[in-house]
Amino acid sequence: MALFLGLLRHMHTPPQPLPPPPPSAVTSPSSSCQTTTPLATPWSKKISKAVKGGGFGTIFEEQYRPELVMVFAIPLSQQLTGINIVAFYAPNLFQSVGFGSDSALLSAVILGLVNLGSILVSTAVVDRFGRRFLFIAGGIQMLLCMIAVAVVLAVVSGVHGTEHISKGKAILVLVLFCFYAAGFGWSWGPLCWLIPSEIIPMKIRSTGQSIAVAVQFLTVFVLSQTFLTMLCHFKFGAFLFYAGWIALITIFVILFLPETKGIPLDLMCAIWGKHWYWSRFTVRGQVNQDN
Repeated sequence: MALFLGLLRHMHTPPQPLPPPPPSAVTSPSSSCQTTTPLATPWSKKISKAVKGGGFGTIFEEQYRPELVMVFAIPLSQQLTGINIVAFYAPNLFQSVGFGSDSALLSAVILGLVNLGSILVSTAVVDRFGRRFLFIAGGIQMLLCMIAVAVVLAVVSGVHGTEHISKGKAILVLVLFCFYAAGFGWSWGPLCWLIPSEIIPMKIRSTGQSIAVAVQFLTVFVLSQTFLTMLCHFKFGAFLFYAGWIALITIFVILFLPETKGIPLDLMCAIWGKHWYWSRFTVRGQVNQDN
């Protein structure tokens, strides 16, 4: 009964008047319906100033040399790890090392699930350990797995790849590929998309992201069209080819990619300015812009 009386009292409470409009809004009396236009804030002016004049050619200015190199190098490096080649041709790869048709398809599904699980692990630990640590650890893991796959195929199937591979050795190749996919999943898989969004300033953001995506899809097209020919001619050497690239891009990360964990976008210029190599471009480019 008390609850019912409380509801009746609430229903008979007169409506409260609306609060007056804030002083930061300007009312237009000339319009038939009143519209409000918020006054420009210092923050919005700062953003407009940062974005203004950012055409396609702006990213090629000297002060943006680090960002230009990264939007080319990072997506290119991701594909040179060979992950999409392994994903596209996983059934063919596993069938060529001794699995049947159904087993090869199932192995490809297992490989995809391992990759997905490792990506979820990366999302949980990327802000704890940092980007560079995951890049380096994942690169070393992929490098060792690619070399191990090449050695196993060379020893078991012979230099010319004509020898039959036992089921146990085929399962070993699958396990090595799973470790390889896991290393990619918590490093180059998600970080290839994360790093460009953290380092490209607003003035060149649309151009930089467009270049990164274009480079990635172009590289996928070229590698996917040439991998089967490479595998037929080089046999196990095809995996040594990707192992060499993984080693190079891991060294590139160690030398040229600074840590971006917890760094706001507007402070990335200071991070480039402290880098042993990129500082020469950012400082000189800023001086030229001031002059």
